[in-house]
Amino acid sequence: MPIKVVYYADLKGNSPIRSWLLRLPKNIKAKAYSRIMFLSEWGHKLARPHAAYLENGIYELRWRFQKSNYRILYFFHRREAVILIHGFTKEDKIPPADLELALRRKQDFEQNPQKHTYQENN
Repeated sequence: MPIKVVYYADLKGNSPIRSWLLRLPKNIKAKAYSRIMFLSEWGHKLARPHAAYLENGIYELRWRFQKSNYRILYFFHRREAVILIHGFTKEDKIPPADLELALRRKQDFEQNPQKHTYQENN
């Protein structure tokens, strides 16, 4: 049974991950949406090379295109949703600032899921 995928929203109702995805080149964006569909289908069972656990409940969706590694950070909210909170391109390790940002967004969402769930009509 597929799990619901939700985009994190900031206090203005904007989704940083959605904005990042929209800026990606077409072929890389297609790969990103493919990974998101895998995540929806497999949930916690999705593993390397497609996904990996990082720390403090944060996971990463993973794919490579040419010499760049693309990542979308996410977490599970209860059993019903995956929250996409941050996306970036990396060369080697995940920059600590990106992980810290993901953790802050996770905390924000957990404190007020309704306020931090992206709605298309915002």
